[in-house]
Amino acid sequence: MSIHKRIADDMAGAGIGFVTTVPCKQLAGVIAELETRDDMRHVPCNKEDEGMGLCAGAFMGGTKPAIIMQNTALGVTVNTLATLTQFYRMPLPMLISYRGELGEPIACQVEMAVHTKPLLQMMGIPTYHLHKQSDVEELPAILKYCFMSNKPVAILTDATFWGGY
Repeated sequence: MSIHKRIADDMAGAGIGFVTTVPCKQLAGVIAELETRDDMRHVPCNKEDEGMGLCAGAFMGGTKPAIIMQNTALGVTVNTLATLTQFYRMPLPMLISYRGELGEPIACQVEMAVHTKPLLQMMGIPTYHLHKQSDVEELPAILKYCFMSNKPVAILTDATFWGGY
C-alpha cells in the first residue's frame, strides 16, 4: 500500500469526511489519492486560511474536517487558527509539508521553517513531526487525539518522510 493511500485510509478511519487542500509538490500524492475516493469530500482551495474557513463550515455542518497545506503559509493562518478554530474549540487535523530543512533547494522555504514550530508552540497547538514513513503508524492516534480534545493538531511531514526534495 502506498503511503498516500495509507494516510487517506487513516483519515477515513478517523471519520474525516471533508478535506481541503492547497497545492503542494510533497503532498501531491495524498491529494491525488483523495481525488479518487468516495468516502471523503475533497475541495481544493487557494489559500490556507480560506481552507480553514471551509473546514469550519464542514465541522459546523456535522462533518469531521482536515486540511492539507504547506508550512510556508502557516503565518497566513495565525488569525484564523486563533479566532475561529481555537476560540470555538474546533478539531482540525492539519497535514503540513514541512519545507525548509537541510537540502531545501528554495531559499525562502528555509526562513519559514525557522518559524514553523515556534509559531505552533506559541499558539499551543500540539505538533507531531513525521520523519520516516514508518512514523505514519502514529497517525490514527494523532487523529483520535485531535477529535477527542477539540483542538487543531499539526502533523508535519518533512522531505525525508517523502523521500527527498
